[in-house]
Amino acid sequence: MRKTTVLTTCASLVLMAASSLSYAEQAKPFHGYVSNPPSRAFLCTSQAGNLNKNCGAIQYEPQSLEGPKGFPANGPADGHIASAGHDNYAQLDEQSPTRWHKVELNTGKQSFTWTLTAAHKTERWRFFITKKDWDPSKKLTRAQFDLDKPICDQDGKGEVPANSITIKDCTIPTDYKGYHVILGVWDIADTGNAFYQVIDTDIK
Repeated sequence: MRKTTVLTTCASLVLMAASSLSYAEQAKPFHGYVSNPPSRAFLCTSQAGNLNKNCGAIQYEPQSLEGPKGFPANGPADGHIASAGHDNYAQLDEQSPTRWHKVELNTGKQSFTWTLTAAHKTERWRFFITKKDWDPSKKLTRAQFDLDKPICDQDGKGEVPANSITIKDCTIPTDYKGYHVILGVWDIADTGNAFYQVIDTDIK
């Protein structure tokens, strides 16, 4: 009788453990960041050489900039776009002409690579660039970006991407020069959220 009880208890524990693992797998966060050209958040990490300094907690988790989708009608509030509205990543919202390391880009065709720490069904990938007359000394707001003309807008078709996906055929206007910020938005298909990444560029 005692042996049967022990076996039953062990079987129950195994089932509980399996259920816990199954739940953990289902609950696993789906995150990502722009790795090429490297985003502001990614350049805060040791993996990218810590080229951005005094970044706070984001240096350990550049993939965690998740907020409501539906930008620009919804999403992070103005002044909090770079942090995706997270107070614990507020350092990313600091803005000046010299605050962040800039990545050199050329005008014309440009690709952007998202590195995904876990994939998810995707609605769309979009990239916006600041207006020609934007003010780099002010925090990022919707008014700073050319929202009517995204430099690319790719349908995700509800598919689950690979761990790395490159969005091609984006176009940086030929009359753009100097410091501009590019905003990448990854809209998730089956949740109400999106991931936000800003890229500081020096356009040649």
